[in-house]
Amino acid sequence: MKIKILYVEDEPFLGRIVKESLESRDFEVDMVTDGKDAVDFFSKTNPDICVLDVMLPSKDGFTIAKEIRKITPAIPIIFVTAKIQTEDLIKGFDVGGNDYIRKPFSMEELIVRVNNLLALSKNQKNSQGHDSICIGKYEFVPMRYELRFQGNVKKLSHRESTLLQALIENKNATTLRKDILIKLWGDDSFFNSRTLDVYITKLRDYLKDDNGIQIITIKGIGYHFSVG
Repeated sequence: MKIKILYVEDEPFLGRIVKESLESRDFEVDMVTDGKDAVDFFSKTNPDICVLDVMLPSKDGFTIAKEIRKITPAIPIIFVTAKIQTEDLIKGFDVGGNDYIRKPFSMEELIVRVNNLLALSKNQKNSQGHDSICIGKYEFVPMRYELRFQGNVKKLSHRESTLLQALIENKNATTLRKDILIKLWGDDSFFNSRTLDVYITKLRDYLKDDNGIQIITIKGIGYHFSVG
């Protein structure tokens, strides 16, 4: 069965090239050119993954992702954008994005990111049960992508969940930065390394209500996840 991609892009020339290139590699691609139509189309087509341009007419990619997440919380989402500022990355992850690809991009890079994200999603579903993991005062439910604290539930993205689980597996020890990058993205490029910094900052914020939990940066090496 072909992997089904919902591709939202308002530039006709770029959209046609990307769509045809993906279809030539045996993906099934449904393309939407106006942001206002994206969520309805998502509901009708039930894709395996979404590739969303950020700057769109009527409704931007961030808003679309947020609405899609309410329908299917675990759907993988990749943002396509010319913006690479930290605040843009944070906003994208806040609304449920899993990955970014910068314009201009090669088809090979897009396909690698699509396949890596789908593999990550599949591995999480296959390897995780509904069992919860205690982290200090928190409860982490990997399969549901949930971090719970005193009755409050924080929904995590795929990569936030995978990163937290990688740190938990090396609790009170150091996890190498390169190992995390390979696990989450399949490579340790500068852009992915910068994105990892954003994820670490977000996890620290999520876990800030327990002073016994620390994610300590070991410069040039990785992170020490300490649970008191």
